[in-house]
Amino acid sequence: MSADDTTETDATGPRHRKTRDKRRKGLVVTAWVAAGIVVLGGTGAGYLYFKLNGNIKSVNIDQALGSARPTKVDNGSENILVLGSDSRSGTNKKLGGGTDDGSARSDTAMIVHVYKGHKKASVVSIPRDTLIDRPECTDTKGGTHDAASGVMFNSAYTTGGAACAVKTVESLTGIRMDHYLEVDFSGFEKLIDELGGVPVTTTKNISDPDSHLNLKAGTHTLNGEQALGLVRTRHGVGDGSDLGRIQLQQAFIKALVNQVKHIGVFTSPKKLYDLADTATSAVTTDSDLGSVNSLMSFANGLKTISSKNMTMVTMPVQYDPANPNRVIVEKSKAQQVWTALKNDQAIPKSATAGTATGEAKGVVSAP
Repeated sequence: MSADDTTETDATGPRHRKTRDKRRKGLVVTAWVAAGIVVLGGTGAGYLYFKLNGNIKSVNIDQALGSARPTKVDNGSENILVLGSDSRSGTNKKLGGGTDDGSARSDTAMIVHVYKGHKKASVVSIPRDTLIDRPECTDTKGGTHDAASGVMFNSAYTTGGAACAVKTVESLTGIRMDHYLEVDFSGFEKLIDELGGVPVTTTKNISDPDSHLNLKAGTHTLNGEQALGLVRTRHGVGDGSDLGRIQLQQAFIKALVNQVKHIGVFTSPKKLYDLADTATSAVTTDSDLGSVNSLMSFANGLKTISSKNMTMVTMPVQYDPANPNRVIVEKSKAQQVWTALKNDQAIPKSATAGTATGEAKGVVSAP
């Protein structure tokens, strides 16, 4: 394990230190967007359909979690946990750096709430450095993992994979996750390249050798490698915090959604299939979404959501007084967020007022 690996797993904190930033996970919400495109690849028949179907990896989270979960709210809305791990296996090692030690962490985590009618959505980012109480959980292989107090949020995935990550999010929010989506480094890069890049405008220079990113202020069409660098950078701009990195990610998501709608992938069967092939190979889903038909139904409910109808916030947190390189949940304000989502309502501005933020807001936007 490298020096960066050691730094990441100790308690020294991420905000102004050299971390595993060069190993950042690709923006996992791409999985959500990709599902909306990819899934329509199911309109093919025969070999093409079964090829796409065979690409998809799925995990049976419902079986692992059992019945001790928040009650599903039947109001027409859906909640999706979109997660990214920093696994060093396969081609991800080249893109993310570090060692392939068989472990992974969730470096990008977002709750996507799709409102009734599926015309708008709220996305809540969960900082990976948040100190939480992790519940006892069972992984998808039947292994049981003890509860732990005061540990980083991303330890849930490291400890018990997707099922423990979902269990932790449900314990934290009191909201049942209807679906789970995950994407990897190499898949993210390929998806952006298949889309022909994503245009963004930067108001400041961004330079981060750890994430192999060097952008002058101005308008750029980011290829896959550059996009991956942007969404994982922490030291390239702002205060070097995970909260700042989340601000860059959220801005990129909106640019990505705009690009998907702009290029008209649905008018080109070959482009659609190539993108479908890449995306189905990149994503891991819950078992309910583990087929092209299921993804098609799911995606049909997402494709009308535009970037203008997406509200993006970070889970309300404050810096930990005992360690300013960690954050803790601002419980009363976070509860406003969870209550709004449970009731399928807009997140009130008061929920995030006065909470800790990064210093990268407005640095990146769609041109």
